[in-house]
Amino acid sequence: MKSGLRSQLAEKMAGEITLSDSPGHALKKWRMNFEILPGVLSERLGVSPSVISDYEGGRRKSPGTAVVGKIVDTLLAIDEENGGKHIHKFSTMLFSNVEDDVIYDLHEYEAAIPLQEFADAIGCSLLCGSMDKVIFGYTVVNSLNAIMQLSSEEFNRIYGWSTERALVFTNVSTGKSPMVAIRVTPFKPRCVILQGIDVPDVHPIVQKMAEKDRITVMCTGMDVDKIVSTLREKEW
Repeated sequence: MKSGLRSQLAEKMAGEITLSDSPGHALKKWRMNFEILPGVLSERLGVSPSVISDYEGGRRKSPGTAVVGKIVDTLLAIDEENGGKHIHKFSTMLFSNVEDDVIYDLHEYEAAIPLQEFADAIGCSLLCGSMDKVIFGYTVVNSLNAIMQLSSEEFNRIYGWSTERALVFTNVSTGKSPMVAIRVTPFKPRCVILQGIDVPDVHPIVQKMAEKDRITVMCTGMDVDKIVSTLREKEW
């Protein structure tokens, strides 16, 4: 990745951690975004695993800007050594210009939100998968427009700054198309919510695809505008 893009991504990450009301939670979110174990990070930083755990759990005073910068640089360096998959994804998002008729709403949480609480807020019914998960954000997507208008690289932008999120696909008919789109792209969400369809009407292949990628799938009949307004009003 070009050094200019790397610097912008590092600035974005460090700024979010430093300015967050819960720096430890923000730090944990980014470490999880890059799929780096705390032990791997601590080893590279030359500190004990308990130091990372204490930072992320809020048991240690928030690290200063210099320490945050070092942590961010280490996360990026580890990812670069592993091929830079996550760096490429997140740097692409810096220049995301997805039309507003594709993404109705996109939000990132500073702390983990229990998936069950999120689902209850918008009246979801479970199709398959575990509810014992947390998410760090959500995206409300026009299912048809996303599939028709976005390239595979552009489709990844619906993940915002974290794949640890719920993707709400609106106005679906069977649920098959959005799951196929997810199946052929490299990044997978924690949860997919199909809006406008009841559980018995979902195509049988949806559950099979979801189980392969360990994605929780739910359905909701709540109106799209109501979903957006409800989620924006929640003080999580």
